[in-house]
Amino acid sequence: MKVILGLSGGVDSSVALKLLKDEGYDVEAMFMRNWDSATNNDFLGNPDIDEDVCPQEKDYQDAVKVAEELDIKLNRVDFIGEYWDTVFTYFLNEYKKGRTPNPDIMCNKYIKFNAFLKHAFDLGADYIAMGHYARVRHDVDKSYLLRGVDNNKDQTYFLCMISQAQLRKSLFPIGHLTKPEVRKIASDNNLYTANKKDSTGICFIGERNFKQFLQNYLPAKPGKMVTLDGKIVGDHDGLMYYTIGQRKGLGIGGSNEFGNEAWFVCGKDLEKNYLLVGQGHDSEYLISNNCFASECNWICDRPIEGKKYTAKFRYRQADNDITIKYLDDNRIQVLYLDGVRAVTPGQAVVIYDGEICMGGAIIDDVYYNEEKRKY
Repeated sequence: MKVILGLSGGVDSSVALKLLKDEGYDVEAMFMRNWDSATNNDFLGNPDIDEDVCPQEKDYQDAVKVAEELDIKLNRVDFIGEYWDTVFTYFLNEYKKGRTPNPDIMCNKYIKFNAFLKHAFDLGADYIAMGHYARVRHDVDKSYLLRGVDNNKDQTYFLCMISQAQLRKSLFPIGHLTKPEVRKIASDNNLYTANKKDSTGICFIGERNFKQFLQNYLPAKPGKMVTLDGKIVGDHDGLMYYTIGQRKGLGIGGSNEFGNEAWFVCGKDLEKNYLLVGQGHDSEYLISNNCFASECNWICDRPIEGKKYTAKFRYRQADNDITIKYLDDNRIQVLYLDGVRAVTPGQAVVIYDGEICMGGAIIDDVYYNEEKRKY
């Protein structure tokens, strides 16, 4: 059985490749080039970036070393056009609407489990594999996406938009392991990436300054920071740079009028270009108890209306008790009567039945009872 694994140049996919080989699969690796830094000019003017060896090229060089160590063929493929059309354009359009998108979810949907899968099948693969912290159970007539064993690293949140057909042809070799166990396997086998630092941030931005990156593609529209009762307390650089619940980077200090309690982003008024801010981590306005979401995707079974499930409204968030109500085939209302802080339009609500990730939807509007939040 032939399996082609997405080798990113990181420790997780390196160990996944090693495990597949040890299990006796006919295995090859494939490195995806999804972003053209030279064409998109996103490194220009950044003195911390070596433009001759950008982070993506360094990852490729690391992937080459790992493939050589394991004596496995490494293919390289460009999905730059597909990535721009399906992921980056979506990313920009969401920010234009004042929302906070999750491009990693769309990258999995359109690139890793679509374009990659098709290309792998053209190369004769029976399955594809990825180094995600997730598991899959292949039953006779259906496949189930299961949480990764390492709760701190579980990545099923980012896989909520893949299809049953895509999952049916997928393997996750490290989903049963914890991160320390993955590191130990890499170290014990002297893999080149054993001590490589984990990547952080949005997939095509990585360690770069987010604000500087976004300025290359969207014009900033500065405006006022305003309290919920209408008092101006500062200036913002553009609504797209802020997300609901954010504390850092607001630049609002203490004052005689407001005291020294920390400020947080509580909402956005797109019409007036106001950034709504309030004091206190658990500001009442940051709490909601229901939201509306669309673009529903159910990987295995469709959730039952009124049945109790759990959900995450962002990655690594604790599970929240929820029920859902169908508005139509593509839109749901999610009810979480205990209240949740900073549920954010543009992010995904991902629904679980125990260890099974059922799928998710993209959050559109957020409410407390019948009061719509200006998120």
